[in-house]
Amino acid sequence: MLDMALVRADTPGAAGQVFLDSAGSSLPPLPVLDTVIGHLCREAEVGGYRAANERLEDLAAVKEALAALIGASAESIALSDSATRSWSDFFHAVPLRAGDRVLISEVEYASNAIAVLQRARAVGATVEVVPSDPAGQLDVDALATMLDERVRLVSVVHVPTNGGLVNPVRAVAELSHDVGALVLLDACQSMGQLPVRVDDLGVDALSGTGRKWLRAPRGTGFLYVAPSAFGRLEPAALDLHSAAWTAPDEFHMAADARRFEFWECDVAARLGLGRAARYLLDLGPDAVYGAVSERAAGLRERLGEVPFVTVRDLGDQQCGIVSFTVDGVEAVEVRDRLAAASVTVTVSHRSSTLLDMRRRRLDAVVRASPHYFVTEADLDRFVQVLKGLR
Repeated sequence: MLDMALVRADTPGAAGQVFLDSAGSSLPPLPVLDTVIGHLCREAEVGGYRAANERLEDLAAVKEALAALIGASAESIALSDSATRSWSDFFHAVPLRAGDRVLISEVEYASNAIAVLQRARAVGATVEVVPSDPAGQLDVDALATMLDERVRLVSVVHVPTNGGLVNPVRAVAELSHDVGALVLLDACQSMGQLPVRVDDLGVDALSGTGRKWLRAPRGTGFLYVAPSAFGRLEPAALDLHSAAWTAPDEFHMAADARRFEFWECDVAARLGLGRAARYLLDLGPDAVYGAVSERAAGLRERLGEVPFVTVRDLGDQQCGIVSFTVDGVEAVEVRDRLAAASVTVTVSHRSSTLLDMRRRRLDAVVRASPHYFVTEADLDRFVQVLKGLR
């Protein structure tokens, strides 16, 4: 069970508002804030190089903490500045040529879809959409009929940006591997709110961000790459960290996930990412995941009792994102009027999840994402303010 007194004390920003946007950019706890600010102050005293050299063990521990969360080895983790960067770096390392096929789902995130479409156009590959099943998640049976030896990559969004469904990742990975396809999991919205264990999911790669449910600083992300996939991948860009210049006309790539990293980085932010991961580990991931699930279920129940609100979440399994619309009030107006009452939510627009939103004839949804530091009183306050909009 979580110590809510400690959690709230470590999250002073939650005291003056109802904060329901951890699916966007959460509130970092004080230990994370202290870590980042402390390192920036040290850089101001001795310069960035010396300050970084003093924290080499701590920087290595960032990967160890992330690896502990996802059931991997530290050598399979590459650090980056965002989930999008991590996803894109892996995608562009996958060999792709004319006639190859890439499969995406209807809840694909816009940044991923744009990258796939751009590269497929350049090399002559095709992009095909796996339909959703009646519950709204990726249709595993339909996927089975679409797979063949020309499929090079299957992209799976674990949790979409516009709602609370959870896709059946393990089944997708098993089917895809039967035809030799790689499976890339976008875990941007699941890391920190759901169990995400690569040893259970069976994916070849996973991209995650720090700023959302992990409660780390913005500008942080990571990529997991299964050791079995290293031999098939050459990143589109390398530097003296990801590779070694061994002769005038030769270089050797790093043998592990470092091949997906560049040398220059925001050291303070990365230390903050590691502190956030350790904070989650210290709290107990299962307790955190359970609390998020309870908060979201309680919020859906409350919203279901408001006659002019429609909850829009899909899926047999649902998570910490709660999406909804308000009859007669545009989503942006809902967000802004709630903000004026010190309630923070956000809006997911059609352009972010185009295929799914078009299929459901939605232009935008309001997205509320209560983390474990949100109290029952906060949820009651949110619904009270929401009722006042009409």
